[in-house]
Amino acid sequence: MKHAFFTLILGLGFAAGAPAAPVFVDGAWLEKRLTNSKIVIVDMSEDDNQYLRFHLPGAVRLPYDVLVKERKNDKVKVRLDDAELGRVLGRLGVTRDSQVVIYDDMGGLNAARLFWELERIGHREASVLDGGLVQWILDGRKVVNTPVKRAPTTYQAAAGGRANEAALADVRETVDKRAALLLDVRTEEEYVGEPKKPRTGHIPGARFWPWDLAVDFDRGFVRRDDAALKKSLGQVGADPNVPVIAYCRSGHRAAHAYLTLRNLGYENVKVYANSMNEYAATRDAPLKQGRVP
Repeated sequence: MKHAFFTLILGLGFAAGAPAAPVFVDGAWLEKRLTNSKIVIVDMSEDDNQYLRFHLPGAVRLPYDVLVKERKNDKVKVRLDDAELGRVLGRLGVTRDSQVVIYDDMGGLNAARLFWELERIGHREASVLDGGLVQWILDGRKVVNTPVKRAPTTYQAAAGGRANEAALADVRETVDKRAALLLDVRTEEEYVGEPKKPRTGHIPGARFWPWDLAVDFDRGFVRRDDAALKKSLGQVGADPNVPVIAYCRSGHRAAHAYLTLRNLGYENVKVYANSMNEYAATRDAPLKQGRVP
């Protein structure tokens, strides 16, 4: 029985290993390293105009939409392939040896997507600025409004990246065998089921834990206390020893849950990147309405 359990976990492709850089860094840490050429600061604030108004010194701009593309057969927004992502990183001036520090003005919602992608392709040093631009401004730290362009590089994804992506088949296997904890990080309305919408509700067995529980929006958009987060996640069955698959509508919010869980020491966590956009469009994939998992 024990052998079968471990075979199943390995089949799901969960990889282990602590990150080489801290998942989060704070403003004081980054401010001391603004002139460090190894560090590439990436601005993923909500819109381009914000970057033009002001941004962190040395930060290059990356809009969120650059990280996704539309799949031709069903119009589902999917991630870039590794070569495409490598070209994006190369345009930002990122090398394999760079420590990438990502921020936004949304509590890490956009930044988390790039963090997830970098871990997926085996980039060893990636961090998110806790509180992002909001906390940086509240702390009175310097901002600039001159666009930054670093010298382009040739970036290639390495073998042996973190196996942190779930496919539709993984999710369906989890529904059948309860091999992992499914974590629905959308709004309660989306989880319960939206009236007048076809194919609505949640994946059977999924537990409801909205992504924004992880952010203290009243205190500079920083992450909430680790102990409080562990308690909150524990109440929905999350455990560092149990594999987790997070999903939302498009993988956007699920990547933030991934960031939260990685910071709390979870190793076996994946993002179902195509999420409900794909799952709900799969006609024979079961759905459930209501508040009961």
